[in-house]
Amino acid sequence: MNPITLEWITKAEGDFMTAERELAVALNPNYDAVCFHAQQCAEKYLKARLQEAGMQFGKTHDLTVLLNLLLPIEPGWGALLSDLQTLSTFAVAYRYPGDSADARDATDSMSKCRNFRQVARQSLGL
Repeated sequence: MNPITLEWITKAEGDFMTAERELAVALNPNYDAVCFHAQQCAEKYLKARLQEAGMQFGKTHDLTVLLNLLLPIEPGWGALLSDLQTLSTFAVAYRYPGDSADARDATDSMSKCRNFRQVARQSLGL
């Protein structure tokens, strides 16, 4: 496996574990952070897969853009479009005053993240 791919995976796993830990917090969980790190995990797995395929990608947090680049080599991932669109909104949605995630948002984002993570890891032979 390409060393840069492994770096993307390591960073994705860091986001995944951060989101999982924060979701499990009993007192004052930061649901905004759960949603953000779930999005980041998916983003980094998309970039890992692109990297491993030798495909160029720009600096974007839009998971749909990244997914569309991958569809020629991972056509089955098209079924994940709706989940990735939802996760994509969490790149910025709760980072500023005016709106905050709740337990439902956090649980939903982690469910979508776990599902995509499993698909991505399988594709990468992990």
